[in-house]
Amino acid sequence: MNIGYVRVSTVEQNEERQIAALKKHNIDKWFIEKVSAKDTNRPQLKAMIDFAREGDNIYIHSLDRLARSTKDLLNIVDELQQKKIHLISNKENIDTSTATGKLMLTMIGAIAEFERANLLERQREGIAIAKRQGKYKGRKKIDFPENWNEVYQRWKSREIKGNEAMELLGLKRNTFYKLVKEYQKRGDDDGI
Repeated sequence: MNIGYVRVSTVEQNEERQIAALKKHNIDKWFIEKVSAKDTNRPQLKAMIDFAREGDNIYIHSLDRLARSTKDLLNIVDELQQKKIHLISNKENIDTSTATGKLMLTMIGAIAEFERANLLERQREGIAIAKRQGKYKGRKKIDFPENWNEVYQRWKSREIKGNEAMELLGLKRNTFYKLVKEYQKRGDDDGI
């Protein structure tokens, strides 16, 4: 059976380009999801691996649709190989049913991970240089909203839930709890 796996990272992204590229393979069953590949805990990925049987071919548009790290990619490929399932990547023209395909997959995965690590290292170096030159200030500090004291007290006394407090303050979850921590560190009665 020919199986197609399509993944985009967010609901705003469109999967049609990947689907169009894979149609030439006469796909019998599609697994499509809109979720990050930060890990392999993805519903459609798991469903596809459970569904696939020995001799099936899984088609993907590119390797980064399957995994973001070499480790995850190789683990997925290993799991597929143990089940005697072949993986074929359109973009990289890799077929894991061949020795060359297996070698290329390992090399491309390692290069992609290396490139990502280099990018992060260059970013950290750039920030360090900008800090030394006084050009980098980091994220802008978020001020406490005007109605902070009132909403905080209602939240602390369990009159309202966290989600309600965040809505009343117009804050996102991380920001709300960061301000709570900062407020508590300064002392509730400091008067903001």
